Order: sequence, then C-alpha cells, then structure tokens
Amino acid sequence: MKSMLLALPVLLLMQCAVLHAADSKRPNILYIMSDDHAAHAISAYGSRINQTPNLDRLAKDGVRLDRVFAVNSICTPSRACILTGKYSHINGVPVFNRFDGSQPTVAKYLQAAGYHTGIFGKWHLGSEPTGFDRWMILPGQGNYFNPRLLVPGGTTNVTGYVTDIITDLSLDFLKNRPQDKPFFLMCHHKAPHRNWQPDEKHKALFADKVIPEPATLRDDYAGRADALRECTQKVLENLNTSDTKGPPPTGLAGDALLKWKYQRYMQDYLACVQSVDDNVGRLLDYLDRSGLAGNTLVIYTSDQGFFLGDHGLYDKRFMYEESIRMPFLARWPGMAKPGSTQSAMAINVDFAPTFLEAAGLPIPADMQGRSLVPLLKGERPADWRTSWYYRYYHDPGDHNTRAHYGVRTETHKLIYFWKKDQWELYDLVKDPEELHNLYADPAQADTVARLKTELYRLKKELKDDDQFANKHPSSQKTATAPKPKKPK
Repeated sequence: MKSMLLALPVLLLMQCAVLHAADSKRPNILYIMSDDHAAHAISAYGSRINQTPNLDRLAKDGVRLDRVFAVNSICTPSRACILTGKYSHINGVPVFNRFDGSQPTVAKYLQAAGYHTGIFGKWHLGSEPTGFDRWMILPGQGNYFNPRLLVPGGTTNVTGYVTDIITDLSLDFLKNRPQDKPFFLMCHHKAPHRNWQPDEKHKALFADKVIPEPATLRDDYAGRADALRECTQKVLENLNTSDTKGPPPTGLAGDALLKWKYQRYMQDYLACVQSVDDNVGRLLDYLDRSGLAGNTLVIYTSDQGFFLGDHGLYDKRFMYEESIRMPFLARWPGMAKPGSTQSAMAINVDFAPTFLEAAGLPIPADMQGRSLVPLLKGERPADWRTSWYYRYYHDPGDHNTRAHYGVRTETHKLIYFWKKDQWELYDLVKDPEELHNLYADPAQADTVARLKTELYRLKKELKDDDQFANKHPSSQKTATAPKPKKPK
C-alpha cells in the first residue's frame, strides 16, 4: 500500500507530462476572414483584375478549396453559422438580429479544451463575444479610419487604418499569448466592405488602372425571375456618390455612366483588398519568424462572396455563384499538400467542425456541418455531400433582394423565390454564368422534379420548418433558436 502511495505522485507527473506533450502537438489555429471578398478577386483563384501575392502564398504552401459556399449570403448570419456550425433557422440569426451568446460556439469548445482564444475586428453580431479570452471588436460595421472599438467594459478609440489596426491587435495577441497553450485566433477584417475606403498607399495603386469588365456586366435578366429586376443593388442605378466618392463627370449617361461607375467601384474595392493582402503577409511573416508556422493551421476566407459587376450587380444575398462562393485557402504543414486543390463542395457550417477536429476534439451531434479536415488532407470521403441547401430571408430588406431558398448540386441549381412563387433552374455545366433559366423548359421536367425532391429532403433533414419565413427576431432582443416543428 505504501509503495502504491509513493508511486502515485510519479504516476500523476507522468500523466501530466503526457497531457502536456499532447497539448504541444495540437495545432494553433489562425482564422483570417475578410468581409465581402469575392474569390474572383484573388489571383490564386485566377483573378483577371488583381494580384494577391500573400494570399497566393497560402495557396502555394497549402490547399485551395474551389467550391466553398455560404448557406445564407449575408454578413451577420454567415458569422453565426461559422461560430455554431448550424444553419440560421437553428442558431437564431436569419438576418441582422442579435446573436444569443449563451449558446454553444466553437470558441467555447476550444477554450474549454485549453486553447487561448481571441477575436479582433468585425464581429457584427449585436451581442458581446463569448468564449474568447481576449477580444476587441468594431461596433456594427465600424469605420475604415480611426475606428472606435468595443472592449470588455467599454470602448476605445484607435488612430490609423482599420485593416492595419486589426492586424496589429492580432499580432499583439500572438506575441503576448500564454506559451503553454495552443491558440485559436479569429482575425476579422472590415475590408473590403462597402463603401470601400482604401488608405492613400493602396488607393494610388489602382487610381489610373482600367479594370477589365465582367462578361455579364450588361445582363438584361431575360427569362429570369422578377427578383433581379426588382433588386436595388445594381451598379448603374444604385451606386451613389458616397460609393463613387463624388458625382460622375457632367453629361455621362447610359453605358458611359455604367463604365465610369464600375471603374470607380472596382478601383476602391481592389485597393481595400490589396491592404488585406499586405496585412495577411504581415501575419504570415510573424508566424515564420517566431517558429509558429510549422504547427499552425492558417485559413483565409470571406464571410460570403460578392458581385463585382457580375450580372450588373454589387453586394451579395442572391444564390448566384459570385454571391455565395467563398474563398478558402488553408496552410497546414504536414497535413495539407502544398499547391493542392480540392473540388468537393463545402459550406460555412463546416468551419466549426473543422476547427474541432483539427484540435483533436469531438464534434457535437447537433452541429449540422461536417469537418473539412479530410478535404484539407486531399481526401474525399465516399459519402461526401453532392448537394446542399441555401436560404436567404431578408425580404423586404436592404437592396430589396427577394427572399429565396434553393438547392445546389454538382451540376445544377434550383432556386425558389417563395414570396413571389417563381423558380429558376440553371445547368451549371453548360451555363456557368447562370444566364439561361431552364425552369419552364419541358425538356427539363425530370430534372426539376428530381431537384425539388432533393430540395425538400434537405429542408426536412435540416429541420427548416419555415421558422423565420414571415417574422424575424428583434434586433434589440437576444435571439434564441426556436424549437423545430415536427415534420407533417
């Protein structure tokens, strides 16, 4: 008995040593997310309009996922989906309402498992962050210059350009973190969100450049649902003098005005992107210098896609490819093969399960996404999804974009504007620009029936019982996820 008691401290020390060793092998996670950065404005994705050398470093040293999508393409809902691993109708954030911070999040799971957690930059969820050891966030959208930041217990004003400031705060977190813990850091940039205010350095880079126009800039919306004609997010009609930083030259009208507005929009947008790229480089350089790069999973993405004049539009919301497609670049030494690509379809509710599996933690059964770790490693599970469900709620709302839901498969997309009772069907193989609505084509009847069956199967599987179809939670009160109704 005495020998057993004497041995107990040794056993405890051995156990602690094993746990510490295991802890030291767990990867750090650096998640960098911009706001409204379209994948087709990244040179690693084949951009025709700009070069992003630091984001390209991630693609060169890691993996580029080519088909990652937002399940509700708008800032606040996307952030809630990413934190919870659940769709909007489950996490309670279908539009711009307050996020219920008492619900489980990936940050809370990682924090409880010993990760040092932090978030800096754009939060845009109405409530204070929970599950983070350190945080400083922009109130709402925040300002590009000399922003006010919310901190625990108050606010502080910081002088400078917001993209640089968010990076400075993230670097400070890395430099002053506990050395005995892995970290989970969310670096959330405001840029390149509207109204696209670059700093002088980056503004000068694009001031005299002529940006190539997208092929669909003059889309006439023939054959499409009324939603495109009714929306107010058109480059020609709806960009205002705040967006263009002044009125157009006297006498411009029609196509000449469209050309001018597009160039002003894109010059500022791309200058904001360039600042983000430079600041991603600052973070990557620090990881390299500090010896952290070898055990850090770095992910770069945006909260959704964005129209860069595609279909004559700016903003997002619609279920068209440019709006829903998110960039996703991941560097993970020893796990992600350098220079590789992955075409399997992923969605933003997959991000939380990915962080958990990367950290060696179990994935809660109520998360609706799947871990992307196999995809990052170059694998594609045999049962990987071949379709996914989308839903946008804000109607009437900003830009008068009509509410809709739909299903996207490997080859087709079916969209239902339920308040208008209008459908759109696209063959993404033959018509990747989504110009030809095939829904009324009798030759597509079997395809329509098959896609409707899949759409309603996914809707039921995900427990979407139209909880927020007609009434959204208040932006002033804490939103809680409603109990799903039993399928009829």
